[in-house]
Amino acid sequence: MTASSPARPRAADGLFGPGSQSWRIDGEVLVLAGGTCALLMQLAHPAVAAGVAQHSDFRADPFARLRRTLNASFAVVFGTRPRADLALRRINAIHGAVRGIVPETGAAYRADEPDLLLWVHATLIDTALRVYDRYVAGLSPAEEEAYHAEARQIAVQLGVPEAELPRTLVELRAEMARLIAAGSVSVSPTARWLAPAVLHPTRFPPRFVWDAAHLVSLSVMPDPIRRGYGLSWSPRREAGMRRVGAVSRRLLPFVPHPLRRVPQARRAEARVAASRRQ
Repeated sequence: MTASSPARPRAADGLFGPGSQSWRIDGEVLVLAGGTCALLMQLAHPAVAAGVAQHSDFRADPFARLRRTLNASFAVVFGTRPRADLALRRINAIHGAVRGIVPETGAAYRADEPDLLLWVHATLIDTALRVYDRYVAGLSPAEEEAYHAEARQIAVQLGVPEAELPRTLVELRAEMARLIAAGSVSVSPTARWLAPAVLHPTRFPPRFVWDAAHLVSLSVMPDPIRRGYGLSWSPRREAGMRRVGAVSRRLLPFVPHPLRRVPQARRAEARVAASRRQ
């Protein structure tokens, strides 16, 4: 290979590798605090709620779904290329088997429909960016757009036609707002039936502990979705969470790296470092 030849991508780097916005943002433990927001926003799409209610034991064991979702997501982002490809194939196979009827409308749905895949994709991207920007560190528009561009690669491999993917984060968020305003995404009775498994999945710890744990998520959730679930919010609470965010952003740089990063990110970083020493 000559000096002018581009370096071949390393399998150890996975789809993105060190220096990517995906590794930077998705590797932060604190970003996981937005999980409630992303999940409740996904369920706010009536077809997504129907699929979860009809094809999973979500209410009986919500943590099982959470574990499967996180394991698959981290395998795609932080796994080697072969592992990421395998995870994507498994996700596509699961989606291909999920279909049914939305009880509130009688409309047929398939989990591999591009509009459903796009909505789920959008909730994950939007939530991660909002949580990171408010509670971890500020992001420039260029950094946010880079994260969006990286995530588009995953969305395409999961079945969203590239032509149907918003080109920019601004366009993605505009489409999300349009769907909510039009009522296409609106909290259905099925979603409200599922919500307690997200908000209060166990009797212990007490409800007030769970309520506190969800504050980060509620602070970045669109108000129409909060209201659809009957979740209270106020200017006072909003101001309080903004103060929490300001403190978090100042203190987090002093937290040791191993405590800030999810285990999958730490293993990926070690794997890449080892491959480059060889």
